[in-house]
Amino acid sequence: VALLSLGTPLRAETIPLTAVSGYSPVTSWVHMFKTYFMPEVDRRLLAAGGEHEIAWIEGFSGTVVKPRGEFEAIESGIGDIGIVVTAFHVDKVPLYNIAFVTPFVSHDLLLVVQTVDALTEKFPEMRAGWEKYNQVYLAATGTVDTYQVVTSEPVRSLADFQGMKIGGAGPNLLWLEGIGATGVNSTLAEWYNGIKNGIYEGSIVWAEAAGNFKLYEVAPYYLNANLGAVNSFAVTVNKDVWDDLPAAVQTVLQEVAIDYRDESARFVMAGAATGVATYLANGGELFELPEA
Repeated sequence: VALLSLGTPLRAETIPLTAVSGYSPVTSWVHMFKTYFMPEVDRRLLAAGGEHEIAWIEGFSGTVVKPRGEFEAIESGIGDIGIVVTAFHVDKVPLYNIAFVTPFVSHDLLLVVQTVDALTEKFPEMRAGWEKYNQVYLAATGTVDTYQVVTSEPVRSLADFQGMKIGGAGPNLLWLEGIGATGVNSTLAEWYNGIKNGIYEGSIVWAEAAGNFKLYEVAPYYLNANLGAVNSFAVTVNKDVWDDLPAAVQTVLQEVAIDYRDESARFVMAGAATGVATYLANGGELFELPEA
């Protein structure tokens, strides 16, 4: 009787949600999804009265999909919610390629992802691109405060790129065309072994990942090119799953996605200096490309 008088439900509705990413929690976006997004959704649902709770199923580290497979997994319903790497799907959601075609604009990742979401609110065509593929877009996010290049051989000028093969994620490979290098479409998870085995001589990467993935062991030359921040991810939900969710749960997921966007950006920017320091502490050499 006491519980009923307080308006507390005797039994919460449990909603299973499979969250997917082909990457492991060592990456910033999965780390923040696991340590911030999921528990924050749980906390807010409980604070709202506890009528609903999420039974999270963690489909990370390639257990459900491999890197690049998140888009199709959420579209088909293999995954309910997840983090799509938009850079791998320029053919499907081309409007989210905006930061890749405007390099050198800003190193402020928070500003970039907030701007992309402001554009999404202003232009219905951006959100409609996701609906075409049975997905509901919640928020942009990113893991790149500014792109740099790490190589197995020293690069001290643009001329040194002539004839080199460089790994990268889709749209950023266009940056290599004018300097005589060949881009190899690949993922962060492949870069260490790709460089080690001579498939390519370097990769376009960012400081936090360069340190965390120990790329200094195979590509000790760190070229500070300051190409700028990019929005490279989106949190989306399978539309059929979304339509079946209670409105209160939809609201919490949307609100937490926005906060996850901002918290993730701050996390990446805070980790950038640590990534560079890790590189240097492990024998890496940093060269600053002149601004001109």
